[in-house]
Amino acid sequence: MAFEGLSDKLEAAFKRLRSKGSLTETDVREAMREVRLALLEADVNYKVAKDFTAKVTERAIGSQVMESLTPAQMVVKIVNEELIELMGGTQARLASAPHPPTVVMMCGLQGSGKTTHCAKIALMLKGRGHRPLLAACDIYRPAAIKQLQVVGEQAGVPVFEMGTQNNPVVIAAEAVKLAKEKGYDYVFLDTAGRLHIDEELMNELKNIKSQIKPHEILLVVDAMTGQDAVNVATAFNEALGIDGLVLTKLDGDTRGGAALSARAVTGKPIKFVGIGEKISDLDDFHPDRMASRILGMGDVLSLIEKAETAIDRKKAEEFEQKIRKSKIDFNDLYEQINQVKKMGSIKDTLAMIPGIGKKMQDVDVDERQFDRVQAIILSMTRQERENPDLINPSRKRRIAAGCGQQVEDVNKIINQLRQMQKLFKQFGGKGSKKRLKSMRGGFNGLEMQ
Repeated sequence: MAFEGLSDKLEAAFKRLRSKGSLTETDVREAMREVRLALLEADVNYKVAKDFTAKVTERAIGSQVMESLTPAQMVVKIVNEELIELMGGTQARLASAPHPPTVVMMCGLQGSGKTTHCAKIALMLKGRGHRPLLAACDIYRPAAIKQLQVVGEQAGVPVFEMGTQNNPVVIAAEAVKLAKEKGYDYVFLDTAGRLHIDEELMNELKNIKSQIKPHEILLVVDAMTGQDAVNVATAFNEALGIDGLVLTKLDGDTRGGAALSARAVTGKPIKFVGIGEKISDLDDFHPDRMASRILGMGDVLSLIEKAETAIDRKKAEEFEQKIRKSKIDFNDLYEQINQVKKMGSIKDTLAMIPGIGKKMQDVDVDERQFDRVQAIILSMTRQERENPDLINPSRKRRIAAGCGQQVEDVNKIINQLRQMQKLFKQFGGKGSKKRLKSMRGGFNGLEMQ
């Protein structure tokens, strides 16, 4: 999980501050020294870390903080505010042309995830009612066009290509022309990358920029390369003049230094972050929410947005009616597990809840337990799923054999369903609607040991 090490060290520094009834200037400076070391260990640029702690120190040693009733909390508040400012202050949105299509030029080094994130952003826009088009402008890398077609198909977004014999500028121009004719409102140009920054690469990108005049140039950088990601962003920005950054593999970088340094060093905002390998694993970048996660305060707004995206409202309302009538069965259990799984990693989702994130760090969450429960349910007949009382010992043996589990496992989920049925009976009747709303979104507490 990103920022895991940094969060731990910041929490330790703030815990020492909170242990003191009042603070002196020496206390603040000592805490900021620990913060600076924590930032440097998280691979944050040295100048960025130094300037950040200097700003916090200057604000924290003021009389308003020192003489307050909760000086330690005031220092944490200042750190939170400065973290938000460091990462851009407010969310930076993707450009939108006054006369469609909006042309977005995607650039970056090979291996950064550029092609995949063309499709990821397009899928996100598609979910918001837009009609994106992907254009294959990388004519050099083997199978680059095929890769874009594959991820485009996964996202349900069309791909425009003209093979490898045409000039990338011609391909981009034809893609924009097609978008105007067919009514696509976004065109993503998947340009060529290199293993390193060179003059040939930059000249081609400059040529596309001057001829096509994209409304937005996004640089895709691999967050796991740490400080090098910032160096790449600086080089591309100086040569090309980028408009924003897409940080990939943020979920695999426990340090997170790139996210904290990129905006400060380049002056360009982070617009999207890749948080997993699935085509849907992409988030808008919110500086305030990221700062909250770093400081262990959770991220309730992102949790709500994930739930709203994943949960089918119509099915949730149908489930509510079943609960009120005490008629839930294994079909309901299967569907609710599906909706929980759509929200992504259970551990990461729980970490968004204030006060839970720290407790979840050392907990080994077996994500496969849901798959095992669903396998057992799928091994049942339709009648057995609708009426669990039909499941006798011989049926249990057949169900277990059909899914490669033990009879004890089958017994376990039958008992859990019965417990849920008993629990949900109290939600029936009058005055229960408000309480039922809190039950929407999935079953919790399923255990397979």
